[in-house]
Amino acid sequence: MAATDSVAPLERGLAVLRALCASREDAVRPGDLVRETGLARSTVDRVLSTLTHLDYLRTDGRAFSLAPRAMQFGNAYLAASGLPDALESFAVRLADELDESVSVAVPDRDGARFVVQIPRRRTMTLAFRVGDLLPAERCAPGALFAPHWSTEQRAQWSRRLTSRRLAGGGASTTFSPLPPVPGSPPPQEIESAFDERATTAAKAGWALDDQLIEPGLIAVAVPVRDGTDGRVVAAVSVVSHTSRHSAESLRDHALGRLREAARRMEDELAGSREPATLRRASSPPSGSGSSTGSGQAPRGLPTAALIDEPKRDLGAHYLRSLARGLTVLVALGSRRGGMTLSAVADATGLPRATARRALITLREEGYADCLDAEGRLFVPLPAVLELGYARLCGRGIEELVRPHLLELSTQVHESTSVAVLRGPEISYVARVATSRIMQAAITVGTRFPAYATSMGRVLLAALPSAERDARLAATDLKPLTRFTITDPAALAALLQHVAADGYALVDQELEEGLRSMAAPIRDHRGRVVAAVNVSMHAGRIDAEHARETVLPALARAAARISADLAAMGDRLDLGAA
Repeated sequence: MAATDSVAPLERGLAVLRALCASREDAVRPGDLVRETGLARSTVDRVLSTLTHLDYLRTDGRAFSLAPRAMQFGNAYLAASGLPDALESFAVRLADELDESVSVAVPDRDGARFVVQIPRRRTMTLAFRVGDLLPAERCAPGALFAPHWSTEQRAQWSRRLTSRRLAGGGASTTFSPLPPVPGSPPPQEIESAFDERATTAAKAGWALDDQLIEPGLIAVAVPVRDGTDGRVVAAVSVVSHTSRHSAESLRDHALGRLREAARRMEDELAGSREPATLRRASSPPSGSGSSTGSGQAPRGLPTAALIDEPKRDLGAHYLRSLARGLTVLVALGSRRGGMTLSAVADATGLPRATARRALITLREEGYADCLDAEGRLFVPLPAVLELGYARLCGRGIEELVRPHLLELSTQVHESTSVAVLRGPEISYVARVATSRIMQAAITVGTRFPAYATSMGRVLLAALPSAERDARLAATDLKPLTRFTITDPAALAALLQHVAADGYALVDQELEEGLRSMAAPIRDHRGRVVAAVNVSMHAGRIDAEHARETVLPALARAAARISADLAAMGDRLDLGAA
């Protein structure tokens, strides 16, 4: 494939997206992106307009931030590689056995990128996320990956050291922020020490991180190999703190079970995936010269017509080539073992020539490569995770839903909330209250009986009938007001109506004067996992008027939140019901 066939709008769009993801600010202004990328303001504006229309970005009119849908890029790699699905259960088991944090990383250029993170919940806990990238010389997996570097990778790493682009030094926008190297040793000293560590790790079959990342953090790692040619395709690490272990005592404590876990991972990979996928899906693109948790396979990719349609309305502010290229990137997650050009064209509905140019560009940018020598099978590479995956992984439920609650509250001029089911109660996880003299005293963490609340009824109605009946039978259905429904049969019938209607309206059953309406929030599997509501004073709006004016806005908000939750996949922990 000729490099001259690359797609300039896709190159520029990826440059803007990288710069936005590398920023330490949650929302970035266009002017900052102009300075970071060196692109013209008009070009940056067109890229931002396109990415916003595609719902990869959100804007308040002044600055731009990542939208959950950008998780699609990282999910394409995770799904195509199959690594999280194959390895995560073994990492969870190891973490439970050792009572320590466990991570799995893959080689990515001259660094190590996390694809599985199982942290222990402690005061001092691991803060890295799936998608974060560490420089090879600052972590245990790097010493295991380095002996397998190509000449080009080695040269790239040496150039980075020489140019002082060390993570934590403020010059790198690629790696996760780390503290500066103590003493600021010269590059030659760092290179010599790392070479010695890599040589020792290759002979011993394990590597130690004695506070290389930051003071107090220690880790021991072993390789996970491809059974075909012995290539190291991943590294599994046990991570602890010097308050619990020394580096040596952690090694003695964990190494045996760590090696056994790695063997099980290798057996799982050998049985679940083609060897070629293992060999290349974690490798940088060959000859490209570029220095630039579980994954969900994409569902319902937009058709070529839907991709092209906005061009008629937005004109020059919509970069069709960028939209097509990103669709190709997401489509690469559709199949493990690689996709042919014809398969990519079929999956996206794009002409073969268009898909081909997008693949060329993605390969040049370091986001895709060919599995086979003939250049027929394409896969996404780990670098795709830098396009917002780690940033979005760090978001909690409150951060995710708050913009939607604000918008809904603005539309209906009432307080809005999101809650999840916790046993017989609902627990508020996000709330936007209106400024009124009289308002409900509810905050995040507040709990109420599920049977007497609109959100509780939506959540109870979504349960299997046997589970719902069991929960009601175990609940003390006491009257909270003179309007509270406490008869089990009447409540069961009401919940059936809620399930059929798709919303619940509770009129002064929790507290007299308080009327509320709720709708379900669904995850990527279609399960109801939370509920969103609007609460209002009964004297301001009657029930019928609420159905006419509030319900449509509430349903739209529930749909938008559900779409964001679906994009987050399993990376958003809502807790146990």
